[in-house]
Amino acid sequence: QVQLVESGGGLVQPGGSLRLSCGASGSILRINAMGWYRQAPGKQRELVAAITSRGSTNYADSVKGRFTISRDNAKNTVYLQMNSLKPEDTAVYYCNAEVRSIATMTTGDYWGQGTQVTVSS
Repeated sequence: QVQLVESGGGLVQPGGSLRLSCGASGSILRINAMGWYRQAPGKQRELVAAITSRGSTNYADSVKGRFTISRDNAKNTVYLQMNSLKPEDTAVYYCNAEVRSIATMTTGDYWGQGTQVTVSS
């Protein structure tokens, strides 16, 4: 089994910053891509940013220049640095990882439980 645990969400004023972290643990042979998604009330879940095992990144247009995704492969952890936050960034943020499991020797998509980010004055 593989678990993803997020941390770092909270309430911040517009223009402020937050850093999200997501650590993976369990029966892990290898982690391929990792990413962050978000879902606002009444909206579909959307990709925010993703990073490959080699460090290639891609971002949603709405966060380019403000958010930075990074990862520490030794710690099986992915980060999302969010700067210049706007009220429209308010959402539940979910961590995602494509993991090859030692136990099953299969590759699957795993999700964290989500962390709330609220941008409000």
